[in-house]
Amino acid sequence: MNFANQEKKKAITFSYDDGVTQDIRLIELLNKYNLKCTFNLNSELLSHKGILNRNGQRISHYKIHPEDVKYVYEGHEIASHTLTHPNLTKHETDEVIRQVEMDRQNLSELAGYEVVGMAYPCGGTNNDDRVADIIKNHTGIKYSRTITCNKCFDVQENLFRFNPTLFHLNFEDMMTLGQKFIDLKTETPQIFYIWGHSYEMDYTPDYWSKLEEFFKLISNRDDIFYGTNKEVLL
Repeated sequence: MNFANQEKKKAITFSYDDGVTQDIRLIELLNKYNLKCTFNLNSELLSHKGILNRNGQRISHYKIHPEDVKYVYEGHEIASHTLTHPNLTKHETDEVIRQVEMDRQNLSELAGYEVVGMAYPCGGTNNDDRVADIIKNHTGIKYSRTITCNKCFDVQENLFRFNPTLFHLNFEDMMTLGQKFIDLKTETPQIFYIWGHSYEMDYTPDYWSKLEEFFKLISNRDDIFYGTNKEVLL
């Protein structure tokens, strides 16, 4: 873990999926508080337009254009989310490899550096040991995040089924765990890992302000390392 080499025992990192245009506003907020994030993109869905029906309202699900990827995500990490967002547990080995490795290569070309991270697409049971072993042994991916939150800061050994601490819309828990993390005194590495989708911030008018409240709480602490997933996990 890179952050352990920084003589800091605590690290916080963020992970956001799908490569939607709301990422631009999120990045502005992250940059304001000197926070780092990893953004997981589907290279064959870039520039696609979509509208989601959430809580009785229409939410924009427009994707970043390929030519804008490098500029939009500058200073943060670009990672794989597969080519077209399928549930990998339902596919044979060759298709798992194609979805992951081709996406990784496409994104590496767009980013201008080698992409090595990933987040599993789809909800529910979106990963298993079989898929994790295929990715580990047949692609250039070095870590992959699940959506199974553990509300825990402990370092995990299995980087190919890495469980996040918390989903970002659980604001009350996020503030409580944030304060707990700030107060934590530890001699062993601890990671606070938060994931979500930036379009979800548009569900209600106060979600962006709630997220910023958390950013204010957790940022600019001398004993916390702020890094991308790659910087924290590898």
